[in-house]
Amino acid sequence: METKKIMASPLARWLHYGLTALVFSALISCSMQKMLVRQMEPVVQNSAQALYEEDDLQIAEQSLASNLKLIDGLLKSDPQNEELLLLAAQGYAGYALAFAEDKDPQRAQKLYLRARDYALKILRKDKRFKQAEQQGDLELQRVVDQYGKNKSAALFWAGFSWAGYALLSMDDPQALADLATIKIFMHRVEEINPEYFHGAVWLFWGAYYGMIPGMLGGDPAKSLQYFERNIRLNHGNFLLAYVYAARFYAAKILNEKKFDEYLDHIEKTPSDIEKKLTFLNRVAKQKARLLKQQKGELF
Repeated sequence: METKKIMASPLARWLHYGLTALVFSALISCSMQKMLVRQMEPVVQNSAQALYEEDDLQIAEQSLASNLKLIDGLLKSDPQNEELLLLAAQGYAGYALAFAEDKDPQRAQKLYLRARDYALKILRKDKRFKQAEQQGDLELQRVVDQYGKNKSAALFWAGFSWAGYALLSMDDPQALADLATIKIFMHRVEEINPEYFHGAVWLFWGAYYGMIPGMLGGDPAKSLQYFERNIRLNHGNFLLAYVYAARFYAAKILNEKKFDEYLDHIEKTPSDIEKKLTFLNRVAKQKARLLKQQKGELF
């Protein structure tokens, strides 16, 4: 029996080649976009560095908002880019801390969660982490305890942002339950890279032991130890440590003298005592003024 060969019609051949060309073009376009995004990374990094050296909070707020939308846009083209994901997490957490939580706590909650989710996106690239999230904190801790220093930034920003949200949601039982997971992240950061971002992991622990009731593990002495550890690391130049110490240690034990000492140190220390801390120190001064206004409610 003779086998008949069915020849494709010219139209079918044209469609085949056309679709192949479109797919090839799309792949090249996607690759080119990622390459362009990665060429932009140093510019975005330098912009972030310039922000930390900014003394004018109004300029800083406008610049940070613009940079965040730029980063969001770049991530549309390269959604798995870890450098950009970290900058997004850091930026949204910083915006919530500096410009939202004291004026609009509900807005700050959303910003902190957005920051957390950017950092978690990095961690979830590891299938073990993603599976452990579904299996509970014991399995999650087992996975996280295997991470090295290269994961410390993602763990820190996930934990710090999540803690910022929890702190503004203390009337929510789920937010309190989430502290167990947050502690897993921060314990590992403390073990593998405690001096990351000016030793801010110690501010977390100082705040944690200061705000948690004693029956749940709160301990003012531990709180003070963590704050003092951060202060020693930064030679007293990282003024946010004094804000946290005033709020979560001195005010909690009703030590008015210590509270005033912390706020006086913030007031007397120049914001630009270290150029890389200028913006954060200006934020600290703003928060210290607010704490001073709230003193009658705290004592």
